[in-house]
Amino acid sequence: MAASSFKWKAMIASLSVMGVIAAGCGNNDNGTNTAGNTNTPATNTANEGAASPAPTAEPSGPVKGGTLTIGTFSDIVNANPIYIADTSSGDAAYFMFSNLLDYDAGGNVVAEPWSLLEALPEISADGLTYTLKLKANAKWSDGQPVTADDIAFTFNTIKDPAAASPGISTFDKVDKIKVIDPQTAKITMKTVYAPFLNSLVTSVVPAHVMKDVPLAELQKSPYGIDPAKTVTNGPWKWTEWNQKQYLSFEKDPNYWAKDVNDVNIDKIIYKIYADQNTNVQAIIKGDVDMVGAVPVTQVEAVKTKENLNVILEPGPLYEYMSFNFNKMNWGGKESPFTGEKTRQAIAYAINRQGVLDNILKGTGKALNAPFLPGTWADPGSDAVTYDYNVEKAKQLLAEDGWKDSNNDGTVDKDGFEFKFELQYNSGNSRREAVSAVIQQNLADIGIGVTTKGIDFSSWIEQNITPGKYQAALQAWSLNSPDPDSESIFSSKYFPPNGQNSGWYKNETLDKLWIEGYSTTDQEKRKEIYKQVAQQISTNLPYVFLYQYGTPAVYNTRVKYEDAWKPVPALAYGSFFGINKWWLEEKK
Repeated sequence: MAASSFKWKAMIASLSVMGVIAAGCGNNDNGTNTAGNTNTPATNTANEGAASPAPTAEPSGPVKGGTLTIGTFSDIVNANPIYIADTSSGDAAYFMFSNLLDYDAGGNVVAEPWSLLEALPEISADGLTYTLKLKANAKWSDGQPVTADDIAFTFNTIKDPAAASPGISTFDKVDKIKVIDPQTAKITMKTVYAPFLNSLVTSVVPAHVMKDVPLAELQKSPYGIDPAKTVTNGPWKWTEWNQKQYLSFEKDPNYWAKDVNDVNIDKIIYKIYADQNTNVQAIIKGDVDMVGAVPVTQVEAVKTKENLNVILEPGPLYEYMSFNFNKMNWGGKESPFTGEKTRQAIAYAINRQGVLDNILKGTGKALNAPFLPGTWADPGSDAVTYDYNVEKAKQLLAEDGWKDSNNDGTVDKDGFEFKFELQYNSGNSRREAVSAVIQQNLADIGIGVTTKGIDFSSWIEQNITPGKYQAALQAWSLNSPDPDSESIFSSKYFPPNGQNSGWYKNETLDKLWIEGYSTTDQEKRKEIYKQVAQQISTNLPYVFLYQYGTPAVYNTRVKYEDAWKPVPALAYGSFFGINKWWLEEKK
């Protein structure tokens, strides 16, 4: 299962996918991306009061059998590990794929008994060669062995631009992958890439199933879309997908690691509701056993139910409003967000503290750069802070040439009235409320905003991934504790070959990201990321809003030992240890 080697007491989300790791963290508040080494879009954090006591193990110990029903409000897009870039798809993959390596509860990269690799890789002294050794008994659900060919096929596919994988920014640093024998692969890097060990906390796909599919057709192939044609190697097999309603996963009787990881839960149902409110009502009524993202406004009501436990701690998520700089979104004209002072004006105009107080109810924390507070890369005061200042915002707009020449309440420049559409995922009550605040705040400085909620899976596939939007309210769920976010912000990774869906270009930042991962000296990296923070918080590809966590709720019938309790600070942390959980019968 997954965890991360950082102790955060404040959190964020992300967007830089790779392999099976590009789906949000597992705090399914959806509308979240994956970033960094493999990050995902995300939702809500909070540290609102004390959490309910976590479920405790019964003296009798684990019980076999039962169905765990998980409530969500966003369908998956594609469960193929090569293409996962959203939270829901990442959740699904978490149930049915084993990782090469995993995170322990402290966030350390480890080889668990259920990890595909026997041990951590052998790394050469120069940091350029990684030798991976697979467990000999690892098998796919069709009975075929997991081999080094699967590693080579997966990584070579991700790093090939023709495949259009969101994880390209990690694996394009790989020079070559040599298959030494069926259990051994030797990876040679083009350059030192400090986060690469974290990149191996990922799944692989079966080469024997996919090797003959042309790369251009891979994303639309049945693998990852049709359960009957998706061969897996994790504890549960994917058996059904009734779109917009539910997914089913059943314990694989031939699971290769069952001798060391005898999974208790027979079946998982991933049930999809219309919105967050309906989802919360389902956990209250007992229709589902777990909800990974409860709106903070409903936490107190949930806490009053004796059969429900609330875990409310920070997670690896941050939310932002993204700007889009591609002319295709503006009728072939220049994006109104092109001016740096204009973007700064928007940052000053948004009342982030008001959002934190009134919508997140004090459960989030404002941030000004894409680094989680409290981590080693946290720039602190080195990042520019944008406090709520309407007059400063108006001043900066005027300096950038915007004025209300028609006296109609909307500023304009060169015949263009400053109006744009702000998209978010429908059903996300927090984002709906935040978008309304942004709409009003920007109206106060003469910018017209139309808000639009769109079904999550359609939004990711048709708008976010190809970069077809004007502005969007999104979040990143960080799948890796490493601060590298090249895939999100570098001009090397415009769609379809990366996660820079806003088409942002900053040559200084492009160079700094490379410098940041090209040394393993953490002190040197820390200084480089201070420069990143200064540059990015000045130039503003996004308005960074806040770091947050999603309140997760569990029915008391969900049981686990203390070593396998959920870890909110981790990617997919709400499911941490799920292969060790068990269920009491419903009362």
